[in-house]
Amino acid sequence: MSYMDRAIKLAKDNINCVSPNPSVGAVLVKDGTIIGEGQTQIPGSSHAEIIAINEAKENVIGSTLYTTLEPCSNVGRTPPCVDAIIKSGISKVIYSILDPNPIVNGEGISKLRDSGIEVELGDKSSEAKEIIEAYSKFINYKIPFMTAKYAMSLDGKITTDTGKSKWISSLDSRMYVHSMRANSDAVMVGINTILNDNPLLSNRNELNNNLNQPIRIIIDSNARTPLNSKILKQDGETLIIVANANKEACDALSRNGAKVVSIPGKNDKVDLVNTSKYLGDRNITSVLVEGGSILLGSLFEDHLIDKVVAFVSPKIIGGIKSKSPVVNKGIDFIENSSSLKDVKVNQINDDVLISGYIVRS
Repeated sequence: MSYMDRAIKLAKDNINCVSPNPSVGAVLVKDGTIIGEGQTQIPGSSHAEIIAINEAKENVIGSTLYTTLEPCSNVGRTPPCVDAIIKSGISKVIYSILDPNPIVNGEGISKLRDSGIEVELGDKSSEAKEIIEAYSKFINYKIPFMTAKYAMSLDGKITTDTGKSKWISSLDSRMYVHSMRANSDAVMVGINTILNDNPLLSNRNELNNNLNQPIRIIIDSNARTPLNSKILKQDGETLIIVANANKEACDALSRNGAKVVSIPGKNDKVDLVNTSKYLGDRNITSVLVEGGSILLGSLFEDHLIDKVVAFVSPKIIGGIKSKSPVVNKGIDFIENSSSLKDVKVNQINDDVLISGYIVRS
């Protein structure tokens, strides 16, 4: 494992507890030996580079710092990392990517070079970008990065004719989804998913930190969420977004532990664009959208989906009434379809996992 590989691993391991900050890994090397490591902690704590310096086993003068992200040069909750790096006597900094924050974006690198520190662009840029993909969108647009996740059969179905969907994907694929939940600020579903599946929407992978449960978001225009839903019995926050819903129904949901917010749009439906802005105002940087097909269809139409993660199971379901993952008014020509870039294809058990980013025109 290279030094930057180690920094990448440190950053990946702490994604689920640093929002709205970017997760960063840092490794200090001197005479071919790692003398210090750091990773981003909860907001307000020291950054990865500072932790690596402070926890170094020996004097850091003349050492090389490997970091997944350009060290910050701005004053936030903590002092700028570049100042501490310059003061420490580190002689070289190797970084994977620039900070997408407009008030940093190269400024940290310039300050390091101006102080006489050698700076080099390292490798692993694609891995580093993926780690902070939600932060990158949020810091520039103030709305969350949204990932559409679904499991479908080989013939593109997510349910049978009778609406049954358990289980299309393998157990290993479902455990992978728990890891995705652990690394997301929030999980979103539509009301039909609640009515049909009564899901928990929690992270239940014992390999993850179960203390960091995502916020559960239900898009429920008419406040139809049953008061005995499993989702209302879980630890953490359940947020129900309604349109012009009955006040009595909303009050009942509030008494049963949900936070109910009204964001009305056209035709007494929730305005998803304004919902995205509301979530951004709450510093929610990443949302994992797990269905259903109508909600996904609306989010695609509103150009709010940034990434797609699709589990394809080697099953044939068939059926005229069986549902597909995305349902909306559709398109007239194939060239108007949503396309993916930077596509990855992996195998999980017998399932095939396809992921990629929406191409923006």
